[in-house]
Amino acid sequence: MSSLPYRADVSPRQAFDAMQANMNAVMIDVRTGPEWIFVGQPKIARLANVSWQSFPTMMVNPDFEAQVRQAGITEEHEIYLLCRSGVRSAAAAAALTQAGFAVCYNVAGGFEGDLDQSNQRGRYNGWKAEGLPWQQK
Repeated sequence: MSSLPYRADVSPRQAFDAMQANMNAVMIDVRTGPEWIFVGQPKIARLANVSWQSFPTMMVNPDFEAQVRQAGITEEHEIYLLCRSGVRSAAAAAALTQAGFAVCYNVAGGFEGDLDQSNQRGRYNGWKAEGLPWQQK
């Protein structure tokens, strides 16, 4: 049994494959509005944008759970949470699990991944580095 406060950590590829195979799976991008616009987003069906923290203060969004529900996501969904590197999404996955959403996965490595030896993201791991479909507005 995992000691994580949510179902499990999964790779971006595992999350993408699950989204393709399971029509009950949804992804929540928990990053901020500026990140969605300027950095890009996964290009997948059933993607909801609900910020875990509010820009620019980066305070935890007190309405996170309510906004997830407003997006039509219920306890019956299989939920994959994604952020920049997997830290915010892990916190959001734990919060949703505590709120009764039993099948929450953290996308480890997130959208941009960890910093590489040049202190840049998007090359080492994460959604972009794995070559998964994404778009930028």
